[in-house]
Amino acid sequence: MRPHLFWTMAVAVALAVSTLVAQVRETERYWWQWRGPHASGVSTTANPPLEWSETRNIRWRVEIPGRGSSSPVVWGDRLFVTTAVPVAITGDAQHAPRGGLTPRGVHRFVVMAIDRPTGRTIWERVAHEQEPHEAGHFENATWASGSPITDGQRVYAYFESFGIYAYDMNGALLWQKDLGDKRMRNQFGEGSTPALHGNTLVVVWDHLNGQSFVTALDTRDGRELWRVLRDEIDTWATPLILEVNGRAQAIVPARDRIYAYDLDNGSVVWEGEGLTMNAIPSPVHHDGIVILMSGFQGNDLRAVRVAEAKGVIDGTSAVAWSFDRDTPYVPSPIISDGILYFLKTNSGIVSAFDAETGKPIYQNQRLDGLLNVFSSPVAARGRIYFTGREGTTLVIKSGPTFEVLAKNLLDDGFDASPALVDNELFLRGYKYLYAIAAQ
Repeated sequence: MRPHLFWTMAVAVALAVSTLVAQVRETERYWWQWRGPHASGVSTTANPPLEWSETRNIRWRVEIPGRGSSSPVVWGDRLFVTTAVPVAITGDAQHAPRGGLTPRGVHRFVVMAIDRPTGRTIWERVAHEQEPHEAGHFENATWASGSPITDGQRVYAYFESFGIYAYDMNGALLWQKDLGDKRMRNQFGEGSTPALHGNTLVVVWDHLNGQSFVTALDTRDGRELWRVLRDEIDTWATPLILEVNGRAQAIVPARDRIYAYDLDNGSVVWEGEGLTMNAIPSPVHHDGIVILMSGFQGNDLRAVRVAEAKGVIDGTSAVAWSFDRDTPYVPSPIISDGILYFLKTNSGIVSAFDAETGKPIYQNQRLDGLLNVFSSPVAARGRIYFTGREGTTLVIKSGPTFEVLAKNLLDDGFDASPALVDNELFLRGYKYLYAIAAQ
């Protein structure tokens, strides 16, 4: 080989490796999807503050129009949030505090890009304008519950019955897709979030009065890659996408069956008995084990060894352990340092189990100041953050002994889950978006 050709190839390979390493670092660092970089609620790089209040460690606080329980996502110097803004309502009434349902009326479904250092709005786009075809649940007074996702190239805003919209990072609309109208049981409201893996976006479309399905979309143009029809009622849980034995699979909990779909073609890799009605908590994973749970009209927790899971897994060694008490209704669980933490229903009562064996570490421990919890916990630096609807965030130490590290109170209430990036914690409330950082 000619020397100059050799060196040209060597430089090209080095640049490619350098680019790949940079991309991996970015996906590890930023909170680019619901539940963070690993869809687990845990950041391995962030070091957020331990303590804050309305007068301490608040970098900025900005009002977000309308109402949304979707969580913020972060990439680079930008945050992305979605919200549903009632057209005929102004002032504080448009925020509809907990327990106060926003009148249906015409809504604008809005995507916002927020400057991370200052909180100013960089761009704002009205994705759609429409009167919702169904009411929402009085405990979730919004039609913007699905969280956005970004891969650093595009932002995907998911308003369920009101469409999926892909924008570039500067707010130019790239594509949009309408999957129809969901008809939820008892008009409980919509609130699921898709899952992203590479150039594939997985959407769960489970509802009561219509055909349920799971579909995979190409993130570059919105083209449907596959669709699998299902016999399921309402599911709110976000799928978990994992690489298992060299192939990616989308693990989707639901009431009747748990399915793992091959990400390339939608074929069923494994399946098992379903969870309880209203499957809301998202699965988490640790060291080859996926843990699924739900807690409405019953309690169910299933730990699955995914490398062993093939076909119907019920009664096989693929089921590592199970539990039938004290599981959450809305908040997702979290695994930190090999310990699984989960709340009882929507209360501030936490239990901790060894994620691998199911051995209890402690159970039904009261979290002071947390009465009603919809937000899912997050963790970093051996600390776990639980945020309640009344505005309190309790921070506990990750480990075998229950220890409270801090109790923080803000004026707003919170259904959305926090986002952790670098030395910052971002909290989206009923009215405000907070940037919390040590000052």
